[in-house]
Parts: sequence; structure tokens; C-alpha cells
Amino acid sequence: MRTYELMMITRGALDEPTVQSNVERFTKLIADQGGSVEKVDHWGKRQFAYEIDHMNEGYYTVIDLQISSDGLSELERQLRIADEVVRHKVVRPGPRTKSYA
Repeated sequence: MRTYELMMITRGALDEPTVQSNVERFTKLIADQGGSVEKVDHWGKRQFAYEIDHMNEGYYTVIDLQISSDGLSELERQLRIADEVVRHKVVRPGPRTKSYA
């Protein structure tokens, strides 16, 4: 099991409950694949820097998760075929350090 960070952008034309159910669908998929969700950070609706598929805004969500490589492959496959998801990116975060002022 490795730690990953998933950023997902959902269509801006959807309403808030639909976006939440979409996020819950993918967190359930992570659990079904034997992974675990550590944190879900919903950023809300944001303006895009440039137009994507004739859209100018979308709902941003960041999910910190732990999952196996096989489970990650299935998660990315489901994200690619989901019509509600505009863009997604999965990265392995570097070591997090505390900064002291």
C-alpha cells in the first residue's frame, strides 16, 4: 500500500449534492479496492485558468488515500470513463515537513 494524492475536477454545471455523491462514489471505490481514504478536502467551485471542453469552472476535490497499485489502476480507469469528471491527477506526495517561522 502506498500513499497517493488525487485531485479531481468535477463539472461546474452540477449542483453541490451531485458533486458530493460523486466524491462518495470514488471514496467507496477506493475502499472496495482494499484502500483507505485518509482525508477529503473539498475546495468548492473555482474558475479555470483556461477553458476546458467549453467550460470555465468546476468543483475541485483533493483526496489523500492509501491503495495498492492494482487498486490504483482500477480507480484511474473509473475516473477516465466518468462523465462528471473533467480532469484528474494522481501523484505520490513527497515527504511532508513542518516549517517553523
